[in-house]
Order: sequence, then C-alpha cells, then structure tokens
Amino acid sequence: MLTREQNERLTRVGPGAPCGELLRRYWQALCPVAEITSSKPKKRVRILGEDLLVYRSVEGRLVCIEEHCSHRAVSLYRGFIEEGGIRCCYHGWKFDCSGRCIERPFETSEAPAAANLRTYPIQTLGGLVFAYMGPDPAKAPPLPRWDVLVCSDRPRKIRVVPIHNCNWLQIQENTVDSVHSYYLHGHMAKSAGVDLPGGSVYFYRHIIGYDWRTCEWGVEKVLKYDGKPEIEVRPPLIFPNLLRVPEGSGDTLHFRVPVDDEHTRIIRAELYPAGSGEIRPEDETPFEYEFDPPDWDDDAELNTFRRQDRVAWETQGVIADRSREVLGASDRGIVLYRRMLSEQIDRVERGEEPTAAVVAEADRDRTIDFSPETLAWEWADLKNRTIWGAERELV
Repeated sequence: MLTREQNERLTRVGPGAPCGELLRRYWQALCPVAEITSSKPKKRVRILGEDLLVYRSVEGRLVCIEEHCSHRAVSLYRGFIEEGGIRCCYHGWKFDCSGRCIERPFETSEAPAAANLRTYPIQTLGGLVFAYMGPDPAKAPPLPRWDVLVCSDRPRKIRVVPIHNCNWLQIQENTVDSVHSYYLHGHMAKSAGVDLPGGSVYFYRHIIGYDWRTCEWGVEKVLKYDGKPEIEVRPPLIFPNLLRVPEGSGDTLHFRVPVDDEHTRIIRAELYPAGSGEIRPEDETPFEYEFDPPDWDDDAELNTFRRQDRVAWETQGVIADRSREVLGASDRGIVLYRRMLSEQIDRVERGEEPTAAVVAEADRDRTIDFSPETLAWEWADLKNRTIWGAERELV
C-alpha cells in the first residue's frame, strides 16, 4: 500500500512532477516514421502532459517542437514549413529548427528569449520516432537498440492502439502482476467458451509458485504451474514503461507512453517470422492506427486479451488509488517495481541521472536481445534444474 503522496509521486507525469522528470530521461516513442510524409509533413503528439509538433523540415530533418506559438498560443500545426524552420499561420512568427524565434513580422525589435520554443532531440529506429525530453540533451543516453526494432531479416509493423483512459502506471504494473493471467485470461476465456489465440488454455493452469528479480533492463519473473511440470520464464518488464513479449510466432515490444496523467498511448512494434512478408526500409515500415468500436466500454464483450487487460486497467480509475490496496505475496513483483521506480526518481531529484535500463556509451551499438529468456522451460525433474543460475524455491 502507498500513501496518497507516494501514489502522486509515482503517477504524475507533467513537467516538474517527480515521475515526469524521470520519464523525460528516457527516450519516448512518439509516432511511426512513415506517418510523416512529404504530403503530410506534420503530426501533433501529446506526451507527458506536453503538446508537441513533429514535422519534417524543407531540408528533410525531423523536428520536435512545442505545438503552440509563443506569441498568441496558436497551433503551429497549421503553420507554414519553410526553409530553415516553420512559420505561424496567425501573425507569421517564424521559428528555426532549434526553436529560436528568428522572425517577427510587424515588430521592430529582436525577439526576446521568452519567444523561443522548446525543441527536443529526435532519433528514429525500427520505424518509430523517439524523443528525449530531458532538460540537458547532452546527457541523453544512447537510444536502446531493442531486438524487435533492429532485426533486419524479418518484416515489421507498427501498431498504435486506441488511447487508454487511465494512468500509465496501472498498465505497466500489470506486466509484473504474474498471477492475473489465470483468471483474467484463462478463466475469462473458459467462462465465455472461447479459446483465444496465443494461449488462453495455456494460462488456465493452476499456479503453484512465482518469483521476481531485478535485472539489467528491469524486472524478470517466473511462474511454476501444477499438473504438467513446467516453469515459465516470462518476458521482462523493461524499465520504466516497456514490455517485451512473444506473440504467436512473432515478437512484440509495447511502449506504454503517458499522454498525460489520465491517458496512455500504447505503441506496439511487431516483428513477424522470416519469410512472412516484405521487408521494408525503416522510413517505410508499415503502420496502423486502431480505433475503438462504437460499442466499446467496460461492459463490452471481453473476447480478446487486449480487451480483458484494458478493462482491468481502466476500471481501477483514471489514477488508481493505491492507498486503499490490500496486497498479498503474489504482488511482490509490483512492490519490487515500485521501489525501483521510487529509487530512480530519488536519483533525479538529487541531480543525478537514472541507472536502471540505461545503455552505456560503450554499448551504443549493442543489440538488446531477449529471445532466449521469453521461452517456456519444460522441466521433467524440477529438483535437478536451476533458476537464474542457482537453486531456489518458487513461493
């Protein structure tokens, strides 16, 4: 259980909020690269409580800038992209690619510093645009080269899920809530008389043990099932707001991007089996925006994993009140993750940089591959096998 003050500290994401300042020290996914085209060179993005504009300059460079003009707050989305920057459609104020106000028609003095707009460094990888929103771009760590984003011999697609009406943390905490899969997915599917592709029958087995540990990229977790002897090594929670997971015969990376305190955008990078489709250049990676059906609400038929998860997340409230929780032993992974999150927030508040899931400069070109750890391990004799390099009991 958290106090209300602790809950605020871990959930609020706006500028100046403790967790918001931490999340700004990590590269955040904005949108698909292929969405920014010559015919549609601008894209509005709301992230971490800020309204931003991503546009492709005349010179071909991707720019991320505050959306609203510093003059009278008109959106630059309707502005004119010109050589050297973008011009506001209202009074013609022009901003270069660094956000500096370089022209103020009808004014006789130079623009003051207050007229400049914030811009954020951008990088692209695997068909996605990423921004670093920390206060000092020089301290930005290397953009992690996740396996799903850098694999070059398999087709890939970007899928943007409908905005979820809840805080990002209850979505991310679900990743270390290992035992929810039995009732929310297995029992729910059984009750509805459906077999969901991807493992509703697999999850409908009694869980008799579980454990978690911190790892280089976040939190690893394992489960022990009754009946057919098996210990499942689940995909890790990637700190602070990612999930790496196998889906069917492919692999997926989920980016749980906070829009603001009460809304979350989920962007999925999906990597398909070799030979199952065309391999395209990064800037041509296909993408798709999903939309809610007209009848969607928390009373809709829960006949997919995504709907089941979404209802669990959203019905906790837009920001779950963790001061009312009654936790148990199966919530140890959630407690572990919250402590990690709190410790990293503490570092930022002390003026230090995060240490969890940060790529070292020397490893800038390293591919971060999780595929061996996402496989279920079938053990004929559990007593003769080890977990994480040492004998241990799952409880």
